[in-house]
Amino acid sequence: MKPIKLFLAACLLLIGIQAANAQTPDPDNTLVLELTWGKVVIEMLPDLAPHHVARIKELVRKGFYDGTPFHRVIAGFMAQGGDPTGTGAGGSGQKINAEFTGGRFTRGVVGMARSALPNSADSQFFIMLGSSPALDGRYTIWGQVIDGMENVDKITKGEPGSGAVDRPDHIVHMYIAGDKK
Repeated sequence: MKPIKLFLAACLLLIGIQAANAQTPDPDNTLVLELTWGKVVIEMLPDLAPHHVARIKELVRKGFYDGTPFHRVIAGFMAQGGDPTGTGAGGSGQKINAEFTGGRFTRGVVGMARSALPNSADSQFFIMLGSSPALDGRYTIWGQVIDGMENVDKITKGEPGSGAVDRPDHIVHMYIAGDKK
């Protein structure tokens, strides 16, 4: 076999091995967020934030997030939702202790919103539209968008500065992929 053909064959074999070894997300830790224009698939990270992931799953299974707005959206920064009142002050009524890690807040990372108090997270979450190193180690990371980031990008942006959205987009439905058997 000629050297170039041998090289190409080796590359194709390597690509095939890498594809076969690629991890598929665990359906029980895969969250599907439906928006009016498409789906967003989030891989939940129980190894990083077991208590947050467990609470998110509990709320999702109760239908808590269905119909809730993305009330605060700052272009290039993040889209925040999970407050049934749409004011930024509401929640489920159950606080979750912080689970800070060495994770980095980059585009597609899903984190838990909170007040100035570290152990004040409840139901509100945010999806990063860009990167923000200032959040690293100060907020809990519990997920990563693995598909549909183009749909997150379509969420209506709020006012510069506050990010408050006058006519917010809403979550149509959220579910755990493993529950749809």
